[in-house]
Amino acid sequence: MVTKPPARPHDEDYLRLDLQLCFSLHAASRAFNGVYRTLLKDLGLTYPQYLVMLTLWEHGELTVKRIGEKLRLDSGTLSPLLKRLESAGLVERHRSRTDERSVTIRLTAQGTALRARARSVPHRIADAVDLPPEDFQTLRTLLATLTEGLDAAQAPSAAGGDGPVCAGE
Repeated sequence: MVTKPPARPHDEDYLRLDLQLCFSLHAASRAFNGVYRTLLKDLGLTYPQYLVMLTLWEHGELTVKRIGEKLRLDSGTLSPLLKRLESAGLVERHRSRTDERSVTIRLTAQGTALRARARSVPHRIADAVDLPPEDFQTLRTLLATLTEGLDAAQAPSAAGGDGPVCAGE
């Protein structure tokens, strides 16, 4: 028996909200932010601050530029966030002696100690998501593939396309 591929929506259906992949991701992101807001409140962190801390816990001392690359954040967004983490006593900023433009970020003892308290966050997020581990991994893989494709579509050499980037097919 031959299985037909799923039908593509009619052109007029492309503008239906329930067919927008980007809206599904937006809604999921907002839902994640709500759960993270609750979980991170006890740690005194916002979600973007948590991402910086995860990066530093994993990689150690990094330049602001490198943190921005890893988190896909520009310096205008990252700099105030790092200043707040520094004010909270979690990180230290050090300007390079050889290049005034380069700033290195390192964890303080307090920032390092916070890692132990943060260990439960991924488990609690997994519980909230309520997906089997294999689906969790599949979703992460699909999202990485989606991100790569969207990055490639923005590359200067990317031309055209054959339909809306946002709509599902």
